Amino acid sequence: MTSGGVYTSTGVFVCFEGGEGSGKSTQSRLLRTWLEERGHDVVLTFEPGDTPVGRELRRIVLSPETGVLADRTEVLLYAADKAEHVETLVQPALDRGAVVVTDRYVDSTLAYQGAGRALAVDEVEQVARWATHDLRPHLSVVLDLEPAAGLGRFEGRDRIEGESLEFHQRVRAAFLAMAAADPEHYLVLDARGTVDDLAGAVRSRLEPLLAQAAR
Repeated sequence: MTSGGVYTSTGVFVCFEGGEGSGKSTQSRLLRTWLEERGHDVVLTFEPGDTPVGRELRRIVLSPETGVLADRTEVLLYAADKAEHVETLVQPALDRGAVVVTDRYVDSTLAYQGAGRALAVDEVEQVARWATHDLRPHLSVVLDLEPAAGLGRFEGRDRIEGESLEFHQRVRAAFLAMAAADPEHYLVLDARGTVDDLAGAVRSRLEPLLAQAAR
């Protein structure tokens, strides 16, 4: 996977990544509350689906009623969601100096549609980076959890959640490999930790980035 990319000079971009049931949404919300209490302009968002176009794309890629999608079709649908998300929501918020906190971003496409679907990850990455203008988070928090434990945290499953355990194991390995290759921009946390401990670790890692952005 490529290094480098665009790290916006305005605003702060934070992403939560990880497998199913690892607590990304919970930690995203807690971080937003903490940031707002400190006076930051915060945009809490998610992928796929947090734009009008994205909602329709989310329905297609996640609904069990969709049935089987060709793997490359799935990649392109997720890329379309990301393109719309960055163009209409993420980049405008960063341009005004906000802190953008997203539940999933490009790494999820690389892990799920690349490693999970056993496609050529470098080709998937080219599509995803082009769709997002190669915009990278300042910090990606990977909440790491054994797939069997995460999938056991909820009952109903969408198309992706319903994939095999082996699929989700490949996804987990991909997230950890990406984090290991770029420790400057990643924080890996054991998702079995307490909610408060995880939130505290995220805040500690993020505080220097916030201070730097405020200069």
